[in-house]
Amino acid sequence: MADESKNLHIVMFPFLAFGHILPFYELAKLIAQKGHKISFISTPRNIKRLPKPPLNLQPFLELIELPLPQVENLPQNAESTMDIPHHMVPYLKKAFDGLEEPLRVTDAFRIQESIRGAAAIFIRSCMEVEGESIRYLENLCKKPVIPIGLLPPPLPQNSNQDNNKDENWNTILKWLDEQEKESVIYVAFGSEVTLSDEEFIEINMGLHLSGCPFFWVLKNKKNIPNESNNNKLGIIWNGWAPQLKILAHKSIGGFLSHCGWSSIIESLEFGCPLILLPFQGEQELNSMVVEGMKVGVKVERNEGDGKFTRYSIAKALRTMMFQEEGKSCKRHAEEKKNKIFGSMEIQQKYIDDFVDYMQIHRPIKNN
Repeated sequence: MADESKNLHIVMFPFLAFGHILPFYELAKLIAQKGHKISFISTPRNIKRLPKPPLNLQPFLELIELPLPQVENLPQNAESTMDIPHHMVPYLKKAFDGLEEPLRVTDAFRIQESIRGAAAIFIRSCMEVEGESIRYLENLCKKPVIPIGLLPPPLPQNSNQDNNKDENWNTILKWLDEQEKESVIYVAFGSEVTLSDEEFIEINMGLHLSGCPFFWVLKNKKNIPNESNNNKLGIIWNGWAPQLKILAHKSIGGFLSHCGWSSIIESLEFGCPLILLPFQGEQELNSMVVEGMKVGVKVERNEGDGKFTRYSIAKALRTMMFQEEGKSCKRHAEEKKNKIFGSMEIQQKYIDDFVDYMQIHRPIKNN
């Protein structure tokens, strides 16, 4: 039996982006499995988007809804970054600040104040991937920096019953099954990146110039048919697609990605190497981590204006799919999958160490 005197009550309040919300939710479930209480806070629409926790975890995992304050210029019902284009994110941050009055102004200030008030810093990473950076950050912040593991999502279940209910997946699966092993480039840029018309055209032309079959999930682009757009080389799919199932398919040979941390983790969980096209924020730093692991090829950008071209897209894709450098990336990605990203034993150890740390260092209640 669990020692109730050591049970924790942890509050989680991730930023309003599903690249934050979903990993925190997975962490919440893993900790709840150990009998600890989790209060998971977000806005009503975001809470409703989450899958219900398993029945055995419901006594330990409380989902708390906080209505998002109305902010001028923020569309109604916009409660996460996936609901709005990137240029409107500052309005979402302003609304997020309204949920907790003392927490305000710039991103740097948010980070600075959070670190200043924290007893320790927990990050979604592991020493096997970012050991040197973690030690550097710990020295810089003068307080413990503790990795909690990569929190890879559960592997997709190949249930025929579930597949029959999902017409979209059946359409995607039929096309993927027709392709040769490791021949397809999967393309997706997350829910926050909004491509300009110029960027869309250059990527589209680059894909065709590469000569590689491709499956491109395009969530935030207008004037693309709602149904799949078939052509000789690939498909442009407008709307949601089951990324984990796609990455798990034998035909996928590379992932052209914006370098969101969740996408990187999901790709390497299946041993799939990456073609790196960072756009904003921490994505550039993430791409450096991938390059350091030798599991990705970066798309070149012009030094002057920072733009990429159809030719730089095609060059990176051909390097990954046809040249020795790409073959080396695939070998390294498979190695990282087996030793780190696909190892549930390693990830579970980080969760265990995290919970132990919290139990030892939790605040003492005053009687």
